[in-house]
Amino acid sequence: MQRQAGALAAQGMTPLDTLLEHETPEGILLELRLAGPVVRACAWAIDAVIRGVLYIGLGILLSYLGQMGTAVMLILFFVIEWFYPVFFEVRSGMTPGKQVMGVWVIHDNGTPVSLPSSLVRNLLRTADFFPLFYGAGLLTMLMNRQFKRLGDLAAGTLVVYRDPHGQRRAMPEAQPEPPPQGLSYAGQEALLDFAERDAQLSAERKAELATLLHPVTGCGGAAAVAKLHGYANWLARGR
Repeated sequence: MQRQAGALAAQGMTPLDTLLEHETPEGILLELRLAGPVVRACAWAIDAVIRGVLYIGLGILLSYLGQMGTAVMLILFFVIEWFYPVFFEVRSGMTPGKQVMGVWVIHDNGTPVSLPSSLVRNLLRTADFFPLFYGAGLLTMLMNRQFKRLGDLAAGTLVVYRDPHGQRRAMPEAQPEPPPQGLSYAGQEALLDFAERDAQLSAERKAELATLLHPVTGCGGAAAVAKLHGYANWLARGR
């Protein structure tokens, strides 16, 4: 795979990848895993089923109200069809279908989608639908590396996989030790990140980073690394 990527680079080409990197103004590198047409089509199908159930339920309930019920039903159908995705995307970034498939909508810069952007991307579904069954949207998605349909291009949004919350990488075993009192939340997160990246760092680099925290640990080198691992284990176990 590396030889293939090197060959493509030598030819002035870039290998296809679904990983998009975005650097924030603060210098934080975000890695966004783009959702392709298949998973997005599955999410759309799930949402279509949910909307269909709502239509049938409303149709049955409002059929007893005669012409007034028909008028109310048509209004509700319009609201559900066009604002069902907007409601969920602004609220949590994902419709029920997207939640099932593990994807959500964000801005190009990685921030949560806003109401204006969600409105634009969903109102342009009409253009994406032409000429039949989202043909224009599918063609547009296949023609750009970020899998954007017309609505995404206009709104400046992406559909990416959402990494599960609360799942941390394994950290080295160490005797849990309570960290110094008054350690900030950011400091606690830094300790956990340091321990979780233990396998990715050389012994020299770990000792170098741990020594920088001498005011916290009171020691340096390998002893500081062991102490930081103890702090991280204590925090990870919620003690």
